[in-house]
Amino acid sequence: MKKTIIISLLSITLIMFIKLMKLGSLFTMLSVPFTQNATADKPTNMETSTGKSIYDYKMKTLDGKEIDLAQYKGKKVVILNTASACGYTPQYADWQKFHEANKDKVVVLGFPCNDFGSQEKGSSGEIATFCQKNYGVTFQMFEKVKVKGEGKSPLYQYLSDKNLNGWNDKEPSWNFCKYLINEKGEVINFFASGVKPTDSAFLDALKK
Repeated sequence: MKKTIIISLLSITLIMFIKLMKLGSLFTMLSVPFTQNATADKPTNMETSTGKSIYDYKMKTLDGKEIDLAQYKGKKVVILNTASACGYTPQYADWQKFHEANKDKVVVLGFPCNDFGSQEKGSSGEIATFCQKNYGVTFQMFEKVKVKGEGKSPLYQYLSDKNLNGWNDKEPSWNFCKYLINEKGEVINFFASGVKPTDSAFLDALKK
């Protein structure tokens, strides 16, 4: 009898714990729409040099080619984490249009990730086919990476750790978050998922 009661109590406790976990995940999901226009700017006249920049990193493209990010010296760079099955996925078209109009002075780099809602499950080949077929993407796309938590890509560690980049501690909160990098390879702005290349906050940052 006592054993049955203990088992029942453990079962109830486990069920309550699972429900709380689901509720926490639900709150996280519900909060997403209210945080996706957030921005962060490098403080004006603040010395933020740490001796590191995106030029310290080499990343692999979807076809397995290694690219030294130092090749982008002298240009502004937009780094965005992408996904193929997200409500923000149509931004591929926005960033492709921006790339076509500004590629001589601004570089767009896409990094697929499966960290949010498991919305990027495909292989490198499947991602490449999806991007080309649906949005005609020609800006540089890289292999899938982790942008938060355990196993976070070293590049994203740099982008979201103020001890490494000098000021910013914002990591992607969902798919299609953006970091704007200046001509020296330093992070100067963070933009959440809802910010598009036509938005005034982004266009103003480009002028700095």
